Formats: sequence, structure tokens, C-alpha cells
Amino acid sequence: MAISVPTSVSKESFLFNSKNSLKNNTQVVQIYGSQLKPVKFEDSHFKHLGLIKRNQGYLRLEASRDSVSSTRVAPVKEMEKKPNDQTLDLFNDMREKFLSFKRFKYLEKSDHYQKLVNGQAPKFMVIACADSRVCPTSILGFEPGEAFVVRNVANLVPPFENGPTETNAALEFAVNALKVENLFVVGHSCCGGIRALMSMQDGVHSSIFIKDWVINGKQARTSTMAVAANLGFEQQCRHCEKESVNHSLVNLLSYPWVEERVRNGLLSIHGGYYDFVNCTFEKWTLDYKGNSAEEDGKYAVKDRVFWS
Repeated sequence: MAISVPTSVSKESFLFNSKNSLKNNTQVVQIYGSQLKPVKFEDSHFKHLGLIKRNQGYLRLEASRDSVSSTRVAPVKEMEKKPNDQTLDLFNDMREKFLSFKRFKYLEKSDHYQKLVNGQAPKFMVIACADSRVCPTSILGFEPGEAFVVRNVANLVPPFENGPTETNAALEFAVNALKVENLFVVGHSCCGGIRALMSMQDGVHSSIFIKDWVINGKQARTSTMAVAANLGFEQQCRHCEKESVNHSLVNLLSYPWVEERVRNGLLSIHGGYYDFVNCTFEKWTLDYKGNSAEEDGKYAVKDRVFWS
């Protein structure tokens, strides 16, 4: 009988009652909180499925020798897959690129790389998108040791109150341990994460990982729709790509240790936008003066430049 699997999985999903699972050879399984009909296991079933032994608080399933003799097993050689020639070619190319890096960069700047052995002191932390087309190191020319980089879907910074994520864990380390002087959030054109955000329907909840993550940019989506509701979807996405960067800059100030260092002039917050269609870059800096927040929670920007 087929079991339909819902898209939303609760914390109680895939419950397994291990305390009574072997009592009277009856196994009770719960899936998504619904108890299925108890299944009676006879001794013959254990003979073919393997003997279950309890080992330090957990159950271990061991294969039965009798079941092996009664089951047709394909020879190991027949199950082995041939190497993917295309994958081998990719790694061969990667090897050549690595050896080229070693010869023309690492060895020529060996003193610099030996200094990095003792630690790192980057001036920048860059929060960029995981999109393969927008590597910040390649675009902005960072050398090893110059930028502490974290990449996620749509280069979002969740607010402090949302709790721990990989992004704010990296942020905490960069600010408190490495003492970076600049936080740089970089957005980009044709962002799939922003498209997912703009495609969301209000009131519809989903457990899909991408939607659960991009919901961090919901305020940017709301402000975009407030000023660009009459525009086409592509134009709305482009507007939101920049708007989400600004909201991430404001979210950075929700972290007490970030706000303190910015207020004391020890840390600056910057936004950037890379248009890889036209190969242009726009950069701006958050103008923070302690109590300069507007009623809507936005801050002014300064030092806006456009590189083309």
C-alpha cells in the first residue's frame, strides 16, 4: 500500500518506539505521528531478516548466514561501476590548475603564505551568494588572507533574534576573534534565491529548505512590492536583489557586538551589487550615527560608487 509523504515534516516525524519494539515479537512503527497497524514477527522472520541484538542502548541488525545462502547475490565485479571519464577529465583539469597556482603564485609568494601559517588578519568579511557565477574572490581580487568569506543562498544576513545559523556563526568569529574592520554584503544580478523569495505566496508555509532560508529576506520582498508592484516580475527581482542587501546591512546592526564596534568607529558596513550581465559593480557604505535610524528602520548610505 502506498503511503503519501507530506512536504512538511514535523519534529515528531519518523518516530520509532524502541522500548516496546521487540515485546512479544511485535513491532509498532509511527510515521508522521500516525500509528500503523502492529506487525507480528514470527521466529521465521527473524531467521531471514537477521538476528537483532541489543548493544549499549541501541539495536544492531546482523545479517543471518542462512539468509545469505538463500539469496542470490550478484558478483562484486558486476556491481562495480566504471569510472566516469568526464569526471576524471574535470579533476585532471583541476590538477593542472592547482599545479599552476602552486608554481606561479604559492612558490613565488612563499613568504606571504608562510606568514599565513601563523594566523590570519583579514580586513574584510564578505557575505556573498553561493551562486557559482559570482565568486567574490575572483570578482574583487582578494588574495589569500585578505577576506574572510561566507556564502549562502541570496547572500542574506538573518537578524540576531532568529537564532544561530552558519552565517552568523562566521560573523561572530570574524568580528570578535579576527577583528575585521569591514563587513561587505554583496548581491548580484539574476539571483535564484531572490527569485524564490519573490515567488513565495503569503500565508503558504513550506518545509523546503530554500524557502525556509530565503524567508529571512521577507522584509525586502515587502518593501519591493510596495514600490514596484506595477513592474514586471524580472524588474521586481532586480529591485529586490539590491533591497535585500540593504536589509541585510540593517540586520547586521541587530547583533550587539557588531553595533558596538560600528558605534565606536572600529567597524564599517558596506553593500555591493555585481551585475554579471554587464560586468558592472556598485558599492555603498552604511551611514551609521548611533540614533540616525528612520521610523521604518532604514539607514542612510554614503560613499556610493559605480564601477564599469
